[in-house]
Amino acid sequence: LSESSSFLKGVMLGSIFCALITILGHIGIGHGNRMHHHEHHHLQAPNKEDILKISEDERMELSKSFRVYCIILVKPKDVSLWAAVKDTWTKHCDKAEFFSSENVKVFESINMKTSEMWLMMRKAYKYAFDKYSNQYHWFFLACPTTFAIIENLKYFLLKKDPSQPFYIGHTIKSGDLEYVSVEGGIVLSIESMKRLNSLLNIPEKCPEQGGMIWKISEDKQLAVCLKYAGVFAENAEDADGKDVFNTKSVGLSIKEAMTNHPNQVVEGCCSDMAVTFNGLTPNQMHVMMYGVYRLRAFGHLFNDALIFLPPNGSDND
Repeated sequence: LSESSSFLKGVMLGSIFCALITILGHIGIGHGNRMHHHEHHHLQAPNKEDILKISEDERMELSKSFRVYCIILVKPKDVSLWAAVKDTWTKHCDKAEFFSSENVKVFESINMKTSEMWLMMRKAYKYAFDKYSNQYHWFFLACPTTFAIIENLKYFLLKKDPSQPFYIGHTIKSGDLEYVSVEGGIVLSIESMKRLNSLLNIPEKCPEQGGMIWKISEDKQLAVCLKYAGVFAENAEDADGKDVFNTKSVGLSIKEAMTNHPNQVVEGCCSDMAVTFNGLTPNQMHVMMYGVYRLRAFGHLFNDALIFLPPNGSDND
């Protein structure tokens, strides 16, 4: 009995030691690999005055040339969400493609041949970079429960240089690792895509599997790889400091605002320039589509200084 007890203690201590090594390995990654000083941490959208300073010809050129490629990771169980996303906001991407864990007859998709989300994400990023690195400067990845307003995304990115290593969205801190939550959507510039692509075949820096014992989420895995490449998570905010990438639905955000800011429910809820909301059902996707792109209040003119034209051949709203 005493020998068995000693053996069990040894197993437990060994497991705890391995777990600590795994956690410390993920937390400490990147401190000695920074390529440059991390200058921006909270990124804000441009203000209207800055846009008005751009000449009319430049604005027209921007509206035509600013292109975003959208990646949506899906599984067969998400088929109803898949249909809603396909029929709503993805029409506003310059190109949107669905990456599935397996072939699904009813919808066109790119088969990743794995149900592991991190492997799906890796393969999708590699596919996008190999095929479209010369066509798009910005790459937006989303879940099937996410609704995105692509015009607001383009506006937010308007004065950002895609030749710089941007990794943008709703940031979360986990130990020393700061990452962009996949629930709010992830934006990578072409420079970040280049750096990520260069690491995908180096398992010491960007492993296909998470830890020795516990797997970590795909968005944390991405942050680990990007950190090795000198790319760090940026939290996206509007001019008032409100998040524009939201990991919750509008309804839940309003419910929280009613509790926390009962006298300023709308103002306390969400940014006027929100880019994403998450946790939506298929019905809510269509409600959002109506509210964002169809419903108008007569007499209210926004007079936006810049209009992003829809992609050629699109049937968007």
